[in-house]
Amino acid sequence: MKIRIISAAVAAVIGAVVLVFRDTLLFNAAVGLICVLMLFELFKADECLKFKIPSAICFIFAMLMSLSQNFEALQKSSYLLVALCIFALMIAFLTQHESLAFDKLCFMITTTVLITLSMGAILTINDISENHGLFYVLITLLGAWLADTGAYFTGTLIGKHKLCPQISPKKTVEGLVGGTVTNAVLFVVFAFLYSEFLSPVKVVPDYAAFVFLGVACSVLGLVGDLTASLIKRQCRIKDYGNIMPGHGGMMDRFDSVLFVAPFMLIVISQYKNLLYVV
Repeated sequence: MKIRIISAAVAAVIGAVVLVFRDTLLFNAAVGLICVLMLFELFKADECLKFKIPSAICFIFAMLMSLSQNFEALQKSSYLLVALCIFALMIAFLTQHESLAFDKLCFMITTTVLITLSMGAILTINDISENHGLFYVLITLLGAWLADTGAYFTGTLIGKHKLCPQISPKKTVEGLVGGTVTNAVLFVVFAFLYSEFLSPVKVVPDYAAFVFLGVACSVLGLVGDLTASLIKRQCRIKDYGNIMPGHGGMMDRFDSVLFVAPFMLIVISQYKNLLYVV
């Protein structure tokens, strides 16, 4: 537990420093690096790293997609980058078809597109509002992580009924409920504190919407967590890595963000009264 706490504290400090520079290319590069590390861990788990050229194509694509968010011309060409990446991987498949199986290629394409676009949603959320970008980024990340924390403590204290023992034996129904309630309550608290003390302009939060977001992020975070756990089980590994001692790898830390970030982007961009300016 001590190592886990220290590791989390170090990660929090690094994260805070990166967020200070969220309006610079450093933020994009940091998200790109996280994408590359997540892909590296997934490719290692499924024994895809031995295919060096396809792996390199995926890593370069992930970094370019993140960096392109800072340049309007490249941002408009994101679909072209996706097409070029898939085309390059198909060329690699043709030249390495004797060793590169189609299921491995599909795994590399699917995970690369999923992780790059999902994590890229954080960059778009950051740019979606001049006044509230940082707040939206923080609640997106916290919406994925705090539910898991609430579920852990609730499940430890009163958990009796297993949620899905074949995929994640420690998760319980009580933990899911506890994590969901925790998220809903904290989202309302964060919205209140931000509107009263931190917002650069006077805003009124739609508290009902924040309750909904807290519940939805809890469920979506769980889906991401379970999906990553299922991949680990099928690849017969315990953790994706050890870059964060006590927590595992980048995939272990950001798996719950993969479905939360795109969802939050859709809601924030479409619902303009989440923080109503008065």
